[in-house]
Amino acid sequence: MTREESDRIALRPMRFKNPYRDIRSSAECKTIIEANGNKHHYYTLNYNSRQYTWHDVRELDIDTIWHVEYPLKNSEDLKSWLNFPEETESRFIPDISHIVQTENEMGDAGIVAIDIASPLCDLAASFSMEDYLVVAMEEPELFHKALERIANRRLKEVEAFSQAAPGRLWRIYGPEYACPPFLPPKLFEEYTVKYDAPIADMIRQNEGFPRIHCHGKLKNVLHLIKKTGWTAIDPVEPPPQGDVSLKEAREILGSNIVIFGNIEVNYLENLDRDEFSHCVRTALKEGPVNGKNFVLMPTSAPYGRNISPRVVQNYRIMIDECYKAEH
Repeated sequence: MTREESDRIALRPMRFKNPYRDIRSSAECKTIIEANGNKHHYYTLNYNSRQYTWHDVRELDIDTIWHVEYPLKNSEDLKSWLNFPEETESRFIPDISHIVQTENEMGDAGIVAIDIASPLCDLAASFSMEDYLVVAMEEPELFHKALERIANRRLKEVEAFSQAAPGRLWRIYGPEYACPPFLPPKLFEEYTVKYDAPIADMIRQNEGFPRIHCHGKLKNVLHLIKKTGWTAIDPVEPPPQGDVSLKEAREILGSNIVIFGNIEVNYLENLDRDEFSHCVRTALKEGPVNGKNFVLMPTSAPYGRNISPRVVQNYRIMIDECYKAEH
């Protein structure tokens, strides 16, 4: 249904012919496959008199990797990680063949969005949530030093890739690590805006369109998002998952930023026909500016292994209501 009747945005990663090797890609990996097909990946890296270990799990029929153990456990691990040697290669060589292939396959049915992690996401995801919050709150100088290292490399990657693949949509995910209730707005500005703004600028310099992907409580950081220079934002979750209505978000962001959202995925799975239709119509009323700068979409994909009749029904409603609004 979505392939045939809606506009598609296919997420694709940056790829390079000379990919960067960091602590994760330098580790030894032992893989154990359970009888049910679940794969466990156990990583070990000995460096600088320290041993880093972590454990990931991929269930057979779920497109998610679960991090059971994280490589960085405390600030001492992070300090040691900062001494890990950087790549000597200063020029990244993009491989955009998968971008071109996807675009050729979709034709006029959609576009590609180049999908990358923010520097904050790369760093925060190397810790458990509780360990990340302790280091981010209590050792900001160390945390900034780590972010600067990641951001310098990420900017070079984006520069090379956006030059090789200009004019595309980009999705930058991970800023929610600095949103309330995890961190206060001041640290959202320090840990997200400071390092993501140059990336967004670089994308725009090569005629691209940077879009921030940020779940959570946005009300007190939307003004910071606006000044960073992103072209678009998703998914702007409605209360109670978020803390700002679509109408309020539009008032804060202004008319030029494109909003993607804000149909909460649990509405898709749980609301009846009338309730769901009301949510869709409200979004189509509050999101656009003169019929533009709004993309209706769910905040996430359905979670379950099976698609229920109600989910199919509500997807049908979304498509039909969009068609009515357009015509």
